[in-house]
Amino acid sequence: MNLYLFSDNDVAARFGIGTYLKEMTHALEGTSIHVHIVHLHSARPEFIIEKSRLFLRQNDRSLLTGQVENWYIPEVRNQNTFDGTIQKVEDYFRNVIYLLRLNIKETTDLVFHFNYNQSQALAKGLKEIFDCKTVTTIHFMKWAFEYQGNLQQLHALKSKPENQMSSIEQLFYTTDAYEGLLYKEVDRVIALSQHMKNLLCNEYRLNPEKICVIPNGLDGASFMPVTDKKNLRGKWKISENESLILFAGRLHSIKGLIFLIRAFRKVLETIPDSRLVVAGSGNSDTYVRESKDICTKITFAGLLDRNELYELYQIADIGVVPSLYEPFGYVAIEMMMHEMPVVATATSGLNEVVDATCGIKVPTIEHPDRVEIDTELLAEKILYLLQHPEERKRLGVNARKRYERFYTSAVMRKNLLNFYSSLYDT
Repeated sequence: MNLYLFSDNDVAARFGIGTYLKEMTHALEGTSIHVHIVHLHSARPEFIIEKSRLFLRQNDRSLLTGQVENWYIPEVRNQNTFDGTIQKVEDYFRNVIYLLRLNIKETTDLVFHFNYNQSQALAKGLKEIFDCKTVTTIHFMKWAFEYQGNLQQLHALKSKPENQMSSIEQLFYTTDAYEGLLYKEVDRVIALSQHMKNLLCNEYRLNPEKICVIPNGLDGASFMPVTDKKNLRGKWKISENESLILFAGRLHSIKGLIFLIRAFRKVLETIPDSRLVVAGSGNSDTYVRESKDICTKITFAGLLDRNELYELYQIADIGVVPSLYEPFGYVAIEMMMHEMPVVATATSGLNEVVDATCGIKVPTIEHPDRVEIDTELLAEKILYLLQHPEERKRLGVNARKRYERFYTSAVMRKNLLNFYSSLYDT
């Protein structure tokens, strides 16, 4: 099989989608699938094809396992948003199709796999040129990102006359309609959670048989539990008796950090020797202002590399994932991989990742114009885990078991191979 995975030079490629493509590539190592990653809107000055070596980590040693081709197609527009006319988007895709038609030589069991919802014209054009199968993975939807998954707001938008919409509402409405064309155009759709599958069926009227639920996986082969956590805490200047709460993620409103800070203020009233570490990049001004009265108890660590973040996972007492909307939840999986007990919101795909065996959940509250978290309840759940070490241990052990059962790279590999083989079985 010849598989072409589409990436893009945007923020999503550096975070969730980038991680997904990396884990997919590793999961498919050593199989008969030849992987090509097509980087759209590349910063490279011209079209170029490069081969990169793949390495598999085993006992902290890197072993060469194969190669993947990277196809770089230069930038045309500024970012991966529907900020221009449909014509502008489709003009770029025509150039992409032309380059692919000239350069794809092996067409046996050809599959084009999209990862961005505004690729309908590309999918349609490739199907006209090649004898192929087309697939897309739904990572997020623009309306869900902007409205924090609030279906009330989406329905209100769709029922509003277009001539009464603001410019930003018109943008969301047009984008959603354009994204929906891709879901119908491709042969199959991968949903990262049952929640997403239900959304595609209910809101976009897709045939359930067209959708396959394949959760993300993470490679945990290099995970080695730290035995001397005291020294590791010393490295991070965290005292041995300090209760450490960890948040990891982009500093964006959809991640719910503002509610965690408010809940942490309440936690300090009961356990003053506590610390909240915020690992992630973004506009921190809002969160710094919110926490100025407790600023000495909150550490904004910024964007950390994987090894640094994994160290924090191993010394934190609990992890909190207070997202208002989360199609899947990579951070929760990372925490579970490190035997961390998790406090998470019972929202969207995240609600499926974290269950009662490995974490404690709090509901989100959906209003007609916003989504919130009850900070009193969130603080209560955090305090409960901080005050019950045996429960923390039990949940952490169960979290690792759940990760190994559902969210490893090996599980993802099995699911993907079954999925891709099914494309040409019919």
